[in-house]
Amino acid sequence: MRGDMDSREQNQVGVRRTVIRTLAVLVGMFAFAFALVPLYDVFCQITGINGKVDATAQSIVHEEVDESRYVNVQFITRGSAGLPWQMSVEMRQMSVHPGQTAEVDFTFTNNSSSESWGRAVPSVSPSNATRHLRKVSCFCFEEQRLQGDERLTIPLVFQLARDLPEEINTITLVYTLYPVDRAVQNASMTNTRNASQMNNLHYELNNHPHYELKNNKAAGETI
Repeated sequence: MRGDMDSREQNQVGVRRTVIRTLAVLVGMFAFAFALVPLYDVFCQITGINGKVDATAQSIVHEEVDESRYVNVQFITRGSAGLPWQMSVEMRQMSVHPGQTAEVDFTFTNNSSSESWGRAVPSVSPSNATRHLRKVSCFCFEEQRLQGDERLTIPLVFQLARDLPEEINTITLVYTLYPVDRAVQNASMTNTRNASQMNNLHYELNNHPHYELKNNKAAGETI
């Protein structure tokens, strides 16, 4: 009888150890998977793999526009299961000369009744076009905050470098939305900063001889 009780206790101890080890492995796997995304982004920024772009503004380069050549720039937006936002672009593609600066509007819509934060992370294809696409002003530089049911339109201003390789005729710019866990009481007014930055930027653009505002608007779709 005593031997049976000892055997059961040993079995219970063994089961508890197995459960604890399994939980520890699961927690470790989850933590690794969570950290893998930012680590991968850093790796891509350093190596240039997968078209990951640097999230900092670049200055307009006053260079001669190559009017003999057009490059088709495509825009794709992707949502996230963890963020109740919709992201759309006013036109799905546009033709731009190398050396030219252009602007296109993106609209963010919060489909929930609660305030939330999000960020649009860009990638460029083909990857060797990444360093030739200068983002002068972009919502992707900062996290965005939307009140419940709020709709916000922010322009992307970019310039194609004149030295874009001849074999590149189409560039695809993809923006993927990700949720941001941020306390409301510590939040800064990012949208206000964006408006101020755009006022300063438009002053510079108005003095750029090859800056072209969009004329024809087409509704974007969320993918």
